[in-house]
Amino acid sequence: MIKELKAFLFKGNVLDLAVAVVIGAAFKAIIDSLVADVITPLILNPVLKAAGVSNIAKLSWNGVQYGSFLSAVINFLIVGITLFFVVKAANKAMTFRKAKEEEVVSGPTQEELLVQIRDLLASK
Repeated sequence: MIKELKAFLFKGNVLDLAVAVVIGAAFKAIIDSLVADVITPLILNPVLKAAGVSNIAKLSWNGVQYGSFLSAVINFLIVGITLFFVVKAANKAMTFRKAKEEEVVSGPTQEELLVQIRDLLASK
């Protein structure tokens, strides 16, 4: 049972998932800071001042506090846009890498090499 657990835990997929979760948590902290420290003061403060609220979490309408929800939606949009560009760049890099690998692999065929050897031997 211990061997099975060890095999499961050290599979590539589980380790990749663990790394993704840790990086995702760090990325979430960055996005939260971006929204709270950059976007809210620059873009949302005029809207918040017009609504008479100093904190986005206190933004409400008829008793429904939707400020935190609005902040979460902004976080989601930023994460989605960022991940879109990251995945797009990774796909482009993988396509470039595959093209390079195919270029290296696509040398002369065995028959072409034999023809070259024959021609070299015939010329001597």
